[in-house]
Amino acid sequence: MSAAEHSARGLGRDGTILFVTRALRMFSYGFLSVILVLYLSSLGFGEGRIGLLITLTLLGDTLVSLWITTRADRIGRRNMLVIGAALMTAAGIPFALSGDFTVLLIAATIGVISPSGNEVGPFLAIEQASLSQVLADERRTAVFAWYNLTGSLATATGALTGGWVAQALQAGGMSPAASYRVLVAAYAAFGLALAAAFLLLSKSVEAPVRAQTTGRLGLSKESRPVVAKLAGLFSLDAFAGGFVIQSIMAYWFHLRYGVSPGVLGSIFFFANILAGISALMAARIAKRIGLVNTMVFTHLPSNVLLILVPLMPTLPLAIAMLLARFSISQMDVPTRQSYTMSVVKPEERSAAAGVTGIARTTGASISPALTGQLIASSALMNAPFLISGGLKIVYDLLLYRSFRRNEKKYN
Repeated sequence: MSAAEHSARGLGRDGTILFVTRALRMFSYGFLSVILVLYLSSLGFGEGRIGLLITLTLLGDTLVSLWITTRADRIGRRNMLVIGAALMTAAGIPFALSGDFTVLLIAATIGVISPSGNEVGPFLAIEQASLSQVLADERRTAVFAWYNLTGSLATATGALTGGWVAQALQAGGMSPAASYRVLVAAYAAFGLALAAAFLLLSKSVEAPVRAQTTGRLGLSKESRPVVAKLAGLFSLDAFAGGFVIQSIMAYWFHLRYGVSPGVLGSIFFFANILAGISALMAARIAKRIGLVNTMVFTHLPSNVLLILVPLMPTLPLAIAMLLARFSISQMDVPTRQSYTMSVVKPEERSAAAGVTGIARTTGASISPALTGQLIASSALMNAPFLISGGLKIVYDLLLYRSFRRNEKKYN
């Protein structure tokens, strides 16, 4: 039996649905991330306003996620996933219909929209908890690796589709803004499709009724300290990553090298394919060296490669560094997710994943506003890569120092 067959075996109906919803969502995030900043620029917004809008978008996602994920285990995971999907549509429709900054700001703050191509909103935390509910503990890391691979492949396909669809529409005579608006409208439609899929989930994904926790933020007194420490570290990592989210990197390549939307889609298609493969490799490595070691020892070299991207003298070399970075950058993701699930009780998993996920979103929401100012200056446009890589290295060292002693306890 192949590794894929072994990991997929026993997922059941609910597990399969959660893989499908992951794919649908990440496909929509992928095509939106490639064109979002280009769309906002075509509406006449400057880099500073774009960075501010992205920051406030992520802050809004944080507040939405905090409310939903810390209540999901008590109110119902399926119901909260449906609400999250509805909020995707609630954000997408105003973005497609209006070019007014205030309207977009309100829609982005209240709704769920991804400027990064990565997970935002309450979905990841609740889906992880739901998957953990229907899986044996020893299979969790491997299934999470395939879950992340599914997301990366979907993001890659979405990025490729979004870039080339926009370029084809423009070649057919449509204005840039109008071509991007078509894709934003499609994003809103994907929210409706997700809501319909989540309604198919059974009660098996819900937290055990007798064990549901009533502690602060859905966490017991024993779990709060370790979750708080993880949340702080993950927030630093996300703050660093926020300087180079996918939509900003796409815009950077467009500004520096004049790369077209179609080529941008191709670049991030291959980048996300490599990221997915790297996440899949993580499960095998973690079995040998442990979850924490895998997180740190694979993340450090990827950050060095990130720093090298803007230092390359030509476009092909810059792309090569970016792809090399993506080829190892996601090995920490399934291991990080599995580790978080392992340090809390089953009835606290939505809350733990939610709190750490919210910490990441909060950290990531601050830096785009700073990046907007940096990238607007020709002298500082490379700085986001350097700052991001440097801060991520600091995160890796702090994570290793804080949790290396627990390596054998949680695996």
